Amino acid sequence: MKQQRKAVRMRRKSLGKAGRSKGARQEVRQAQPPRDMRYAALKYTDEAVKGRISINSRGFGFVTPEGMQKNQADIFIPKDELHTAMNGDTVQVQLAQQPAYAPAGSQSREGRVTEVLERANSRIVGIYSASRRFGFVAPDDTRLKADIYIPEGEAMDAITGSKVVAEVTRWPDGKQKAEGRIIEVIGQKGEPGVDILSIMRQYDLSESFPAEVQAAADGVEQSINAEEHIGRNGREDRRHLKIVTIDGEDAKDLDDGVYVEKKDDGSFFLGVYIADVSWYVREHEPLDVEAEARGTSVYLVDRVVPMLPKALSNGICSLNAGVDRLSMACEMNISPEGKVTDYKILPVVIHVYRRLTYTLVNKILVDNDKEFVRDNEDIVPFLHDLQDVRNAMYKYRHRRGAINFEIPEIKVKLDENGKAVGLKKRVGNLGESIIEQCMLAANETVAEHMCRRKQPFVYRVHEEPEESKVTALNGLLNTFGLHLRTAADGSIRPKDLQVTLEKIAGGPAEKIVSTVALRSMQQARYAAENLGHFGLAAQYYTHFTSPIRRYPDLMVHRLLRESFETGSIPKDKREKIMEKLAERTDHASQRERIAVNAERDTTDLKKVEYMQQFVGDTFEGIISSVTSFGFFVELDNGVEGLVHMTTLKDDYYDYVESQYALVGTHHKRRYQLGDAVEILLARADVEARSLDFLVKDNCDLRALNMQGSKDRDPGEAAGIMSRSEARKIKRSAKKDRKSAKSGREAAAKGTAAGKDDGRNAAGHMGRKKNKKEKKAGKDKHSKRKGRRKQGNDVIASFDPLSI
Repeated sequence: MKQQRKAVRMRRKSLGKAGRSKGARQEVRQAQPPRDMRYAALKYTDEAVKGRISINSRGFGFVTPEGMQKNQADIFIPKDELHTAMNGDTVQVQLAQQPAYAPAGSQSREGRVTEVLERANSRIVGIYSASRRFGFVAPDDTRLKADIYIPEGEAMDAITGSKVVAEVTRWPDGKQKAEGRIIEVIGQKGEPGVDILSIMRQYDLSESFPAEVQAAADGVEQSINAEEHIGRNGREDRRHLKIVTIDGEDAKDLDDGVYVEKKDDGSFFLGVYIADVSWYVREHEPLDVEAEARGTSVYLVDRVVPMLPKALSNGICSLNAGVDRLSMACEMNISPEGKVTDYKILPVVIHVYRRLTYTLVNKILVDNDKEFVRDNEDIVPFLHDLQDVRNAMYKYRHRRGAINFEIPEIKVKLDENGKAVGLKKRVGNLGESIIEQCMLAANETVAEHMCRRKQPFVYRVHEEPEESKVTALNGLLNTFGLHLRTAADGSIRPKDLQVTLEKIAGGPAEKIVSTVALRSMQQARYAAENLGHFGLAAQYYTHFTSPIRRYPDLMVHRLLRESFETGSIPKDKREKIMEKLAERTDHASQRERIAVNAERDTTDLKKVEYMQQFVGDTFEGIISSVTSFGFFVELDNGVEGLVHMTTLKDDYYDYVESQYALVGTHHKRRYQLGDAVEILLARADVEARSLDFLVKDNCDLRALNMQGSKDRDPGEAAGIMSRSEARKIKRSAKKDRKSAKSGREAAAKGTAAGKDDGRNAAGHMGRKKNKKEKKAGKDKHSKRKGRRKQGNDVIASFDPLSI
């Protein structure tokens, strides 16, 4: 009986956590089963699955199985069934039987980790805390829940508060923590540059290259003799064409150039010329091995971590103006309607005529600036032809069904010390769109060329949304009198989604519908098979145009080169390539996600740093996301912060997922995705890279005194203070919970004092209830995430980074 009660408690705890998972895991939040079945201990099958685990900052995890099929759900792993697994590890999972109360047709799965097959976190970045004979490292990554024990003599002279890199020497075993040693002291928390370096170390990013790689790069000649290359290996001369590059002012790795001629019949000759990196970076040599390991260049908020050494990326491979360069060309004939009617893919030698910038192009084509037009008379007609071919191709893709989600980019301005001093929201412009449309044409043409010849290839794929996401989107559209047409299998066409989004453009429903539609999209990735690109409504697509900064593009160039001689890759080579192509494309996708996460983390950190000076100020914002514990608000400058549910003082709020809203239990006030709201900035936590907001007309203004408070999770606080201080906070939190409980009890009795305490401690109105109502209310509110706190610290325990 004791064992059974323990199993019931563990099951209740795991389900409670799952019930608060993010919207993408909505199948975990199932209808409540009968009480006698809800917490029964799970029974496990003999089925074992291998996959990679992603652990939420709240402790539970999801395993993505290897070779997962379309519409197949990840496997939910309760907190108590992780078996020492850490975020990113490759694990073996034993699947549980589908509970009897699961909805018919449910794809949700649950399991437990039985073995950790491969560890992903051999080096961990965090803050060191020293004791007399040992120390601990509290990881910066909130998904790594346990501290790393550092034995005496392994601290490398680190002191309490140092940002360090710890190498794990012994993995956790049962209740025993992981053990490690300090291999690098980055600096003291708060020192200039330490914050960005910590994120770089967390993602294992390095600006420097191994000695043999750098030596190989330094040995590459920085000029070419064009005559030695023309006529050899099919390379042709294109130096007579006035090719231009168009990039940002600060760009140094110029890997694409364009040339256009408009013909008398209204059609176009469009040439896209890409740096021939594969000529210099030969497969399996040191430069290639390092480039594939990196996968991509990473553009952090204050620096670039390149995929290739600068001698190549900014030197011989960069299509700099006024010098001869080796290039891979995709030359296309474009009809007046914007369709590719003929093409040629070949290696060439080019001589870039001019280096242009987006600013210059926009000054001429958009602003018609007389000074810019006068100073650039040699290229004005050429730019107008580029604009014409861009317009034709854009309209063609739009007719085909391409979906255009305009997502502004936030640029952070830094001073000479790396401190954030400004934010600027960037939106797309005509100059960027011209280059984008030219690159899309080349990417599609190259992908179709190799697919029709049935050659091994690297595709950029974007699969259609999952059926459950489409159903949810249709539920929202129905409230606005719209419906997204679906096929019998639940699939949709890009054109239908495009038409629906255009119907609500400019109206009150635009923000909420476009946001939900964007979040219903799958993540684009690299694959060895052609699965099409849903967002572009393209049957064939690849990445051909950026081999200086993306390794998949370099792979594409090599595969093209292998086929130049005969039009097909020799059979023996083809079989060898196919053996590892899927594995290599998966690696490229993983490296891309790491780059995106690192870029986002550094940008978010500097955003919060910039906003620190505005604590207590009022802002207008738009609700950008609604969750079971509150809602996020995006300000006009692009920053986003959380209004936690427990700071809404006028009512209890329920999360109505189908309406993307929080709705007040008593007064029915709503906070819905897309609504405008006036907020106060209550706290800017640089360490957590998060902002806390309060709704101006629905909060306790004493919360503005919380700056620097440790009112999140006591366990989180323990990572940035001494263990004795952490214990004090935990005791204080326990005292708060008891106070809140007594307040609720007093409120239930209807005493005047109890009503006041109940408002302060639990936000409850203190109305009298019968026994049934009391029980229902207790069950309902005990499941809420976080808790109210008394005094000035009213933000509940939560972790915005888990969203």
